[in-house]
Amino acid sequence: MKHEENQKSCCAGSRSMVDVDFTAERKEEQRDIQHSSQVRFSDKLRYIPGGDFLMGTNDEEGFNADGEGPVRKVTVSPYYIDAYAVTNREFSTFVEETGYRTESEEFGWSFVFYSFLPENLGVWMQQLPGISWWYAVGEAYWYQPEGPGSSIEDRMDHPVIHVSWNDAQAFCRWAGKRLPTEAEWEMAARGGLEQNRYPWGNELTPGGKHYCNIWQGTFPEENTLEDGFQGTAPAQSFPANGYGLYNVSGNVWEWCSDWFDTSSEKRDTVNPAGPETGDSKVTRGGSYLCHYTYCNRYRVAARSSNTIDSSTGNMGFRCAADISH
Repeated sequence: MKHEENQKSCCAGSRSMVDVDFTAERKEEQRDIQHSSQVRFSDKLRYIPGGDFLMGTNDEEGFNADGEGPVRKVTVSPYYIDAYAVTNREFSTFVEETGYRTESEEFGWSFVFYSFLPENLGVWMQQLPGISWWYAVGEAYWYQPEGPGSSIEDRMDHPVIHVSWNDAQAFCRWAGKRLPTEAEWEMAARGGLEQNRYPWGNELTPGGKHYCNIWQGTFPEENTLEDGFQGTAPAQSFPANGYGLYNVSGNVWEWCSDWFDTSSEKRDTVNPAGPETGDSKVTRGGSYLCHYTYCNRYRVAARSSNTIDSSTGNMGFRCAADISH
């Protein structure tokens, strides 16, 4: 069952939806972190041999309005990509070394799913109209994901969240890496399989086993936690795909380098990098909030987007690197 009217509503909120800014001045210059010649966390990089693959889908469960199709042959040069998303531990190291402040810290708030709202009712909160499960929450940052009083102390191996595309770019430069293109992300996520719905095959739970962290039950009222997680899971949860990548379906949405475009015309087929300009950047992979009756975007061909300054409790990223490294 597919609810077209709600097909993006559980994905993520966008900062442009909320007309509030607690900060007097944002320091754009701090995002000018130079690209490091030293590749950090290189042990988590996985080699992707490149070549041809069939990108996109013509699946009946796909969303044509998102530009998932048509299926096309794409050629990608060899590259490296992280086996798992950037973790809180890794992001902590970045912040400790650079003093970097994320955009959510500068704006003074980020998006939190309603069931994770802080107990401190004195914190500013604003519910998104028409998307009742998303709240803009004051002082919700990467190191206190549910606002004041919350902590990542027991989640250091979980993906970092509440990071914008700009934040992800800054981390990548510091780490001597970059964000993957959308084509690179999808090729790696497919794990060498051709046109399968998921990174592991065509069945969501083969043999009754869960392979990703998504919503079970009735969204957004009840999560039965059959996969074992209510929010984020450790970045290396569930079996890896054929290329050794973890959680490319579910857990957190992952930023890509491309501007988002739904047009099927004039798409490059050799090392595509997306359009030159746009209003939002591509996110891939779905999150722990994905459910088949709503966004159904934990499929490997599914795509979404958000503005470059937006941050939420279900968006993170993984890095890529050129083969010269």
